[in-house]
Amino acid sequence: MIIDCHCHAGKGDGLTGPWDTDAPLDNYNKWAAEAGIDKTVLFAAFNSDFNLANYGVAKIVKTAPDKYFGFAFVNATKDAGRIFQMVSTAVNDYGFCGIKVHRYYSSISREVCETARKFHLPVLYDVMGEIAQIDLFATEYPDVSFIIPHLGSFADDWKAQLAFLSPLERFSNVYTDLSGVRRFDLIESA
Repeated sequence: MIIDCHCHAGKGDGLTGPWDTDAPLDNYNKWAAEAGIDKTVLFAAFNSDFNLANYGVAKIVKTAPDKYFGFAFVNATKDAGRIFQMVSTAVNDYGFCGIKVHRYYSSISREVCETARKFHLPVLYDVMGEIAQIDLFATEYPDVSFIIPHLGSFADDWKAQLAFLSPLERFSNVYTDLSGVRRFDLIESA
């Protein structure tokens, strides 16, 4: 089974780029079928209200639960104090099976990690090239699985991607996805 672990879906509300404007799945679904992708992890486009955005993703997941997994997107700073409740709703009401955090909004927090631990969920955390932080949360939460997308940093940030190979090898609870990675030599090394 091939699983695409990184797909934004739904409408964003920022209107500054594709990442926070609109993430339709029509073309994606065609490309995924052509590539032999069996299932896809969906999470919201960037948004100012992840409660609302997660609900939107839940509606998409519900249209094809055999094809989609949902991850709850949270802002570790703005949603502080309510992350457990947001994830609880996402897991119990929507059937979601992971958490998405992006350093664009804020660094991962203990609240996120402890919520993931409580629900036995993986956390997909975009560190945006801040590789050193992985040593901290991977060590503090060895029973939580962390997926670091983009091989540690998006697109052509080869220095961060190269540096990420070390924690990827050292920590059994750290995984990666290769979305947006253009350096095939680094993919091969990973």
